[in-house]
Amino acid sequence: MAEKEAKSAIGVSRRFAIAPMMDWTDRHCRFLHRQFSKSALLYTEMVVADAVIHGPRERLLGYNAVEHPVALQLGGSDPDKLAKAAAIAAGYGYDEINLNVGCPSDRVQSGTFGACLMREPELVADCVAAMKANVNAPVTVKCRLGVDDQDIETALDNVADAVFAVGADALWVHARKAWLQGLSPAENRTVPPLDYDRVYRLKKRLPERFIGINGGIETAAEVGAHLERTDGVMMGRAAYHRPFVLAEVEAELTGNPQFDDWAQIVDTMAEYAASHIAAGGRLAHVTRHMVGLFQGFPGARRFRQILSTEATKPGAAPDVLLRAFQAVDTASERHAA
Repeated sequence: MAEKEAKSAIGVSRRFAIAPMMDWTDRHCRFLHRQFSKSALLYTEMVVADAVIHGPRERLLGYNAVEHPVALQLGGSDPDKLAKAAAIAAGYGYDEINLNVGCPSDRVQSGTFGACLMREPELVADCVAAMKANVNAPVTVKCRLGVDDQDIETALDNVADAVFAVGADALWVHARKAWLQGLSPAENRTVPPLDYDRVYRLKKRLPERFIGINGGIETAAEVGAHLERTDGVMMGRAAYHRPFVLAEVEAELTGNPQFDDWAQIVDTMAEYAASHIAAGGRLAHVTRHMVGLFQGFPGARRFRQILSTEATKPGAAPDVLLRAFQAVDTASERHAA
């Protein structure tokens, strides 16, 4: 594993990060992920700049202090609006502000931002420059290799050169093209082939710049391999579907042993859920991110069944989560015996 550790201007490590994922990496998901990794940089879902400026800010931007280091990803293409949204977000204490230049959804395309911006590197640079001028926190960019029929050599180089020229602190690259015509957002996460070598070539060309890699990374061993060639690794769906992989990565990066106190994790999440319910929330807001918690463990199916059926009922309390865990614990003991 590479010993280098790339850090932002305020000391936040980007060596390992959990990707921004729409409808998934909300504050409850991030709180869960922090239980498995103390050092990972956690990303929010993408929040549109207009929503930050005009919408319910506490709901959109609020988070638990234990989530630090935590980065906010913004969507937009208007430099003035992004600068204003970044300043608002900086007031909430985010450790990094990231610009989305990779999302291929129809909603994003209609707003002419996200992956569409791969075609407009100068505009991306203007957005980054405006955000940098308005905040002290690091400003970074997450992009694709290119879109549609773009040459990925030219497209990626153009975006990288443009954003670094105006002071971007890091560039995260999802190592796939995005096809804005012909593929759904879900298909865009799996169908375009991965090209890690293209990201490696960018890093080789820009050795003094932070280049992070994302896309299809599933294991601690893969994280280690990519860190030999890039400055940081970002894991997405694998971390969501099997959160324990974050503990495996943490152990790999730090040399510390993996935790073995599952009961403490569940108790912490139950206490967190109780606080959320007391504030007017529902148990399912928290437990929907936990269905993959025991993937690969005996009793995992029963755990998922209880959360999927009982935690979603009106008035469900944290004891549902504790009862679900008992199913896994009992099955594990039988298996060990």
